[in-house]
Amino acid sequence: MSRRVLIIDDEDDIRQVAALSLETVAGWDVIVANSGAQGIQRALEDQPDAILLDVMMPGMDGPTTFRELRKNPATAKIPVLLLTAKVQGPDQRRFADLGVEAVLLKPFDPLTLSTQMEQILGW
Repeated sequence: MSRRVLIIDDEDDIRQVAALSLETVAGWDVIVANSGAQGIQRALEDQPDAILLDVMMPGMDGPTTFRELRKNPATAKIPVLLLTAKVQGPDQRRFADLGVEAVLLKPFDPLTLSTQMEQILGW
């Protein structure tokens, strides 16, 4: 079954690598957004099966974007996985307390990203 995944990240190269990885390795449909605000709009329009969300973005950061997604009934149930290079204990606890499905570390392995997501999401 083909899945649709939304990648929200302000870094072009991260978006491109993740999108290429999920499209090529898993055959999923990938939608991209370069900001939290654009990501929320795309989530509403496209209703993805999951969202890969960068933590550190200018303007609206990942945790703020996540909270906004949860406020809207149309996007509240979409599983969100955070992407972050920050792996300090307090940060991990703060991210876990948000209620995201998982926190994935940057840099990620493009060859195993879809498998990681499948395992976390039970796909």
